[in-house]
Amino acid sequence: MALEVAGKKPLSEKKLKIENKSEIELPKNAEEEIHKIINFLPVEHRRGLARLRLVDFINDPRLKDTKVNVPGDLPGLYHPKMQNKSAWMEVSAGALLKPFGKFTERWMAKTSFKSNLAGLIFSLIGQHYYMTLKHSVKKQNMEGQIRQYAQSNLRAWSEQQSGNSWRGKLFKPLRPFVEKWAKWLNKKAAQNK
Repeated sequence: MALEVAGKKPLSEKKLKIENKSEIELPKNAEEEIHKIINFLPVEHRRGLARLRLVDFINDPRLKDTKVNVPGDLPGLYHPKMQNKSAWMEVSAGALLKPFGKFTERWMAKTSFKSNLAGLIFSLIGQHYYMTLKHSVKKQNMEGQIRQYAQSNLRAWSEQQSGNSWRGKLFKPLRPFVEKWAKWLNKKAAQNK
């Protein structure tokens, strides 16, 4: 039996349990991709999470007063630790894959499934991290911190994914110009409001 010492990384990494309760057909190797996305983040940020449940659509009685446009439109939900139950995440396959939409909607959802899933998982783990482990953040500042956490991790993850692809090598020199242009467009849009 190995002894774990404070301040040192754990010797064995616990895998997050993935429960697939969805009847919607997921893309090939979806569970392996979920494990890769989760393992991209540091172990310290996921500590205390017990499982990730894949469902068709999120149906929680606590959500009846929220401003969700269409029922089943919510892509993910974080369930914090309650009494003796560990924290867990719920991901809606229906909201990510849009199985009842037009052909173009289904095709676009399927082609962008991996990146949408990564962004969703990063934001849910960001919620867990800022709600349980990062006590210095005030509640009114939490949404911005979670958004920034998800965006920075998604950017790093996508750079790692496209690092060896021909498309990544082709567009890498153009990225600073595109980012400057996006910043300028955001500034103009803010001025027009």
